[in-house]
Amino acid sequence: MKSASELLDLVIKDEDVQLFKHLHWEGSFSEYLEIALENPMVARNAFQRLYDMILSYGYEEFIEHKEKQTRYNFFSDPFDRGRDAIFGLEKSLTRLVGHVKAAAAGYGTERRILLLHGPVGSSKSTIVRMMKKGLEEYSRTAEGALYSFGWSLDGEEGLTPCPMHEEPLRLVPAKAREQMLEELNAKAHLPYRLDVSGELCPACRMHMGELLDQYEGDWRKVIDGHIRVSRLVLSEKDRVGIGTFQPKDEKNQDSTELTGDINYRKIALYGSDSDPRAFNFDGEFNIANRGMIEFIEVLKLDVAFLYDLLGATQEHSIKPKKFAQTEIDEVILGHTNEPEYRKLQNNELMEAFRDRTVKIDIPYNLELDDEIKIYQKSFNEKTVHAKHIAPHTVEMAAMWAVLTRLEEPKPQNLSLMQKLKLYNGRTLPGFTEDNIKEFKAEAPREGMDGISPRYIQDKVSNALVKDETLTCINPFMVMNELESGLDHHSLLSSDELKQKYKERLGLVREEYEDVIKNEVQRAISADEEAISRLCANYIDNVKAYTQKEKVKNPYTGQYEEADERLMRSIEEKIEISESRKDDFRREIMNYIGALAIEGKTFDFRTNERLQRALELKLFEDQKDSIKLTSIVSTVVDKETQEKIDVVKSRLIRNHGYCDVCATDILNFVASIFARGDARDDS
Repeated sequence: MKSASELLDLVIKDEDVQLFKHLHWEGSFSEYLEIALENPMVARNAFQRLYDMILSYGYEEFIEHKEKQTRYNFFSDPFDRGRDAIFGLEKSLTRLVGHVKAAAAGYGTERRILLLHGPVGSSKSTIVRMMKKGLEEYSRTAEGALYSFGWSLDGEEGLTPCPMHEEPLRLVPAKAREQMLEELNAKAHLPYRLDVSGELCPACRMHMGELLDQYEGDWRKVIDGHIRVSRLVLSEKDRVGIGTFQPKDEKNQDSTELTGDINYRKIALYGSDSDPRAFNFDGEFNIANRGMIEFIEVLKLDVAFLYDLLGATQEHSIKPKKFAQTEIDEVILGHTNEPEYRKLQNNELMEAFRDRTVKIDIPYNLELDDEIKIYQKSFNEKTVHAKHIAPHTVEMAAMWAVLTRLEEPKPQNLSLMQKLKLYNGRTLPGFTEDNIKEFKAEAPREGMDGISPRYIQDKVSNALVKDETLTCINPFMVMNELESGLDHHSLLSSDELKQKYKERLGLVREEYEDVIKNEVQRAISADEEAISRLCANYIDNVKAYTQKEKVKNPYTGQYEEADERLMRSIEEKIEISESRKDDFRREIMNYIGALAIEGKTFDFRTNERLQRALELKLFEDQKDSIKLTSIVSTVVDKETQEKIDVVKSRLIRNHGYCDVCATDILNFVASIFARGDARDDS
């Protein structure tokens, strides 16, 4: 245990003191110019800084369904241990980053609103929150450093900071500034051009004008005597460089929330409401300068707000009350849902807004593995302490969520569950990567409808707290919650849609039954030595068959024909047809031969299909001796009970079950086999 002094030492570190000094650096304009010459990146605009911030965390490229994709590490949330990590939206995120890259290069996208559009709960606001958080952290690093300035004015104590945190190079007259930027661009070798355009904000223009009058136009005396440059750290909480605007009730909305308002208390002091000193430049556009502004549910904005937004987007300027157009440098990001966007499309008066918008679809996940990761963040061993979550509980909930988002496949020989598995990277006989691309092209709205992750999270939470006496929850409990909740789902008004979702939950139940039957079968046939012996026997016979030889009987010592019955009993378990058996056997022998050339020995575990076939064959041979169906009986003999206990221990050790859920699935699978035996007898 650490003492109080030791705990305090964790807070007080030399590096923290050094970081504080760096972040609170202050110096003259000449010193800043030296910094800019040393590191021209300090003069980047907002889009350039945002793009570099995303790239600074690295990325990886991969091929999925024959398409090149990029996964940006930034969106895995390196700040909060993955709390806001985004899963499975690489295509959408690549589009978003592509637009930011184009804007950084000045190709026109910088004059557009980046509008994230998608169904509720599809991570739109999470993506924006990540970008704001990323900019804040990046501004604290040496690579992401940026600076602003303040005025040392006669008769006033301390510095009067620029209210809009402007780039210090804006203090330089346009012609000389152009020459400075040429020098910086020549030295920087960046993939984009540094360009500090525009004029000072109204308050700084007034200070500059008054001081130039005082020094008879000597700009150098103004800069040397009255300007102090300081490091700028972006912070949403401190309202520096990060702005957020959320529409309110129309009667309470006021466009001054975006562009600032008159400070009536200061009018008496300065004599005019058009004096910049009597104006608060603290609207969201003002304070977001040099960074980014988020518009929550942007399409719910009042028309008066949209005029300000259009100017800020296209012209990079805003119009504070009583003042001229004021240049801004910020990324404008909005997000909205489908009903609001449809209203926009149907409103002819909003044509100008549509023309200045780049829509980026943020759909739901269509890949099961990625959907599972969303829920594993909330429901895992670290977050859920009171109860055990049985294996496949989260997986089955995620599977249903994805099924509700998929359209029925057009090919008659493909089920909806098979389509889900194809999208998730599984291979199925008769279907190729090209088929998957075709399916996605035929269903462009997949992922824009369906059940939200929030609904799944709510229902898993309900199952966890519903009965305090239970020590474990299983997939059936969660599926019951998912189904009962549909009748009261606020976003599902159609009884037909509710019924469709319930039917798809039935598909998940069937899939879960197959999964646990397979797991119990594997637990029963988990005798590694027995599988190895069976595999060796199978390989000996396949070798003899493919090479047209005979195999030696280990008991009689006689050479016999390859055991066709044994080989087919194994191959049929994985649906190798009679016409395909020769191809499969040659494939196995070729694989063994390739390993031998490399000096390696064949292991059945390296071939998933063969391993499954061997396990199923062994299970078939052993299930009668274990008498699993006797579990449902009230009387179980000692020998059978010992064998059942071995199976249960394997489920706990190898598959993550606890004693409760292992017993439950053994009882459930036993009842399935009992029903099967009853049907066979009849």
